[in-house]
Amino acid sequence: MLLEVFWTDSFFSRQSLPNPCLDMAEYEPKNILITGAAGFIASHVANRLIRNYPQYKIVVLDKLDYCSNLKNLRPSKSSPNFKFIKGDIGSADLINFILLTESIDTIMHFAAQTHVDNSFGNSFEFTKNNIYGTHVLLEACKVTGQIKRFIHVSTDEVYGETDEDALVGNHEASQLLPTNPYSATKAGAEMLVMAYGRSYGLPVITTRGNNVYGPNQFPEKMIPKFILLAMRGKSLPIHGDGSNVRSYLYCEDVAEAFEIILHKGEVGHVYNIGTDKERTVLDVAKDICRLFSLEADQVIKFVENRPFNDQRYFLDHQKLKNLGWSERTTWAEGLKKTMEWYLSNPDWWGDVSGALLPHPRMLMMPGIERNASDVAISAASYMANNSSQKGMVVPVPKTNPSIQKPLLKFLIYGRTGWIGGILGKLCEKQGIPFEYGKGRLQERSQVLADIQSVRPTHVLNAAGVTGRPNVDWCESHKPETIRTNVAGTLTLADVCREHGLLMVNFATGCIFEYDDAHPLGSGIGFKEEDKPNFTGSFYSKTKAMVEELLNEYDNVCTLRVRMPISSDLSNPRNFITKIAKYDKVVNIPNSMTILDELLPISIEMAKRNLRGIWNFTNPGVVSHNEILEMYKKYINPNFKWVNFTLDEQAKVIVAPRSNNELDASKLKNEFPELLSIKESLIKYVFEPNKKSFTA
Repeated sequence: MLLEVFWTDSFFSRQSLPNPCLDMAEYEPKNILITGAAGFIASHVANRLIRNYPQYKIVVLDKLDYCSNLKNLRPSKSSPNFKFIKGDIGSADLINFILLTESIDTIMHFAAQTHVDNSFGNSFEFTKNNIYGTHVLLEACKVTGQIKRFIHVSTDEVYGETDEDALVGNHEASQLLPTNPYSATKAGAEMLVMAYGRSYGLPVITTRGNNVYGPNQFPEKMIPKFILLAMRGKSLPIHGDGSNVRSYLYCEDVAEAFEIILHKGEVGHVYNIGTDKERTVLDVAKDICRLFSLEADQVIKFVENRPFNDQRYFLDHQKLKNLGWSERTTWAEGLKKTMEWYLSNPDWWGDVSGALLPHPRMLMMPGIERNASDVAISAASYMANNSSQKGMVVPVPKTNPSIQKPLLKFLIYGRTGWIGGILGKLCEKQGIPFEYGKGRLQERSQVLADIQSVRPTHVLNAAGVTGRPNVDWCESHKPETIRTNVAGTLTLADVCREHGLLMVNFATGCIFEYDDAHPLGSGIGFKEEDKPNFTGSFYSKTKAMVEELLNEYDNVCTLRVRMPISSDLSNPRNFITKIAKYDKVVNIPNSMTILDELLPISIEMAKRNLRGIWNFTNPGVVSHNEILEMYKKYINPNFKWVNFTLDEQAKVIVAPRSNNELDASKLKNEFPELLSIKESLIKYVFEPNKKSFTA
């Protein structure tokens, strides 16, 4: 059965509305709540209203998801009429609390998951955010009974495809025929808005807009993605043949449209925010190539299309023009401004390698804070500090869903391994639900059974063959090594991608060796993008092979671990424990991983849904002798050891060992508190194990 939804020009009956021909006074809000205001469009709207209307109090709410950034609100940070609260629209207690304590009379509801590619891989999150979140807001408005305007921000995609030969765009009364999970949830949210308007008389207004571009936009969207890729000398991936037609509006023009709708929009009405100017995706890519003086034929790359990709969206926006709005910024001017902003702010979003993939699937876990500063008030502190507000009728719950930890559940592989065991203990300590995988990684059916049974939000893979007792074992057990390190890892990554899951893969940095470009003692480390150059051991060969293949999966976060060390000096796998028992040791500076510091960071990386390759070591290098000197100082003052050369070592081992320095600056930039290798050794390993010695 085909469900066709039609709108009249307004949600309500004509008899219930004032005569539109009469000269109506403009609406003047006092206290506005803007949801999703650290995101792209809403931040421009918030900054504009805060700047232009100092008499309005603007309260902005955002849970700081992956595509939100508090830096977007910097222009408003010092304004006395601005307040930011970190929180989730899905928390009814928090929303009711804000409406009452801030005397909110107007809501501009922007908060939503909006990226179509994500909706194909994780559609339930779209239902949760876009429909349930909207429902929570509407119910709070009904309960408090104080809202005079509720502006709901929807999308042109709810109309579905526009016929290619259509001369007139979709108008506000056109039927809704969404074609992807994202637009379906936005249409569903509109149904709730309409119902609350009709059933409870809520003063609602809905907007449906064309694509928006400009500064501050997260680069999963096409225009900022293409600009950043062009800046990096990368190819521009186009879905399908690039013939899809879209309309684009500059962000400041859209912010002005919301300013006008806020003051002049009629309750119960829908307003299209659009432009008559259309261009194909291919034309957009070519225009960006021209800005960067690139040859389009050499840079543009056609990739697999989306499961369904609407050919055209075209809006009739005459109704908004009747309120006095018009597009001000030309395409050439807006695109140039946008390019210049990204050139000036290339690191605004930090590591966006996952977003720059042809089909990004950013997993949408709530509560991820990016670039927080004192501009933010957490939901917890906000409710605590305002709980004595006079007239408060909603009590602060003992356990508030909005301030609980994000809903996480980890599926961990490598239960019997050293790292896998520590990960389980860390999850227990942090209160993160987890289960260990039971299936063999190379058996796809068993991995599928694990995922269907556990229903995780993230998968952590610490399983792998390193050798028994060391990597020499792999030289005589090559099929077993391939089966686990290559086939098993790839199977897990593939199944995770099918289920929209991020896989954190604990890999190795033992795939490099010092060379002419990275000489010993130079301080020049191998970076994430460098190609492995060490083939001395079969173990390293399999690890280098699988790392290269995993680059084809956009849902994988690869962590290159090296010579792992922990505070448990009784563990035979601990690098310090190993070399303290050797008769002789070489003395070569190497990058190393202090597990006590870095494994908690790996869990945070999962929460942040980081992906791509990461050198997962502490910054800097430390030599065998330097470690043993610390061991002698802190643990055993009578300890002695003897060095031997690499040539001498080669006579007692089967496979050569990797020695290198990894550049950890990418990890350090994401986690500035990360200690250098020598500082971390003292703090996490030797100080806790320090023994008192009597003379």
